[in-house]
Amino acid sequence: MSRAARTRYAVRLVAPNHKVLFGLGLETGVHQVSEMLGHARLADQAGLDVVSVSDHPFFAERVDAYAALGFVLGATSNITGAVIMTNLLSRPAPILARTVTGLSTISGGRVVLGLGAGGMEEEIVALGVPHLSPAARVRALEEAIMIVRALSGGGDPVTFDGEFYHVTGLAPAPAPTPPIWTGSLGPKALAVTGRHADGWIPAHLADWRSTTVAEARPIVDEAAASVGRTPTDVDTIYNVSGRLARAPLAETRDDEGRWVGGGVAQWVEELTFAVLEHGAAAFIYLLRPGDSLSDTTLNLWAHEVVPAVREAIAKR
Repeated sequence: MSRAARTRYAVRLVAPNHKVLFGLGLETGVHQVSEMLGHARLADQAGLDVVSVSDHPFFAERVDAYAALGFVLGATSNITGAVIMTNLLSRPAPILARTVTGLSTISGGRVVLGLGAGGMEEEIVALGVPHLSPAARVRALEEAIMIVRALSGGGDPVTFDGEFYHVTGLAPAPAPTPPIWTGSLGPKALAVTGRHADGWIPAHLADWRSTTVAEARPIVDEAAASVGRTPTDVDTIYNVSGRLARAPLAETRDDEGRWVGGGVAQWVEELTFAVLEHGAAAFIYLLRPGDSLSDTTLNLWAHEVVPAVREAIAKR
């Protein structure tokens, strides 16, 4: 990508369409249920915007994502819940539509639908889900988004005869369509994101300074424009990870340029830069699978980093 193209990308995505969201990825181990619910409540009380759970039904040591999400929404009052990312191949789109609109109705609209084009191959095979090629997975993702949108918001019965999904005379739920975020990487999946999604989460914890984002985001923008949308119709949401300390760290990025964390002031500087210079619309702080969030880290994130970033971007 040319330097000029990178500059155009940074300039046109300075302002997301709404306030910047801050979230927390929750523990999902079967031995971590009390931490999951406790941290969801603390995130809610601290004024964070979203909590997320991961979806890996292959692993017996993890709780089911949508069962967990129902409990999380029931344990909180204001915060939005999301599964990031939904294992689409194991959750047929019409049933998934009913699940998310049901959760939205019960929770008062506090749901985001995160969708990916697949999952780990060994997970899919073990679940007995029919094998799909990478290209077919992307086509199934596009159909799934169309199905979810068609089966929400009320209206006339829906008949859909696609390559992967078929419904006949199915009435849409009266609940509004939840925001749909996709995790996508290849050009075809990125194009689906631009045509249909409300948000994009770069893969592999790629961040605002990465070549991956600089090269991928224009594909989303071009696809959005091809169907009459604008780049700001699709937010960029970042999963962020790394050490969070009170004092500054000597290095905040590794030899490959990947963010590894820092002190509170370093996190504030980086996230503020990501919003003002690269149009970041949301940040969700994640742990590695199996780890538990410490009280210190949660307090630093929710009560120091997030308020400081909110204050910094409000002044611009």
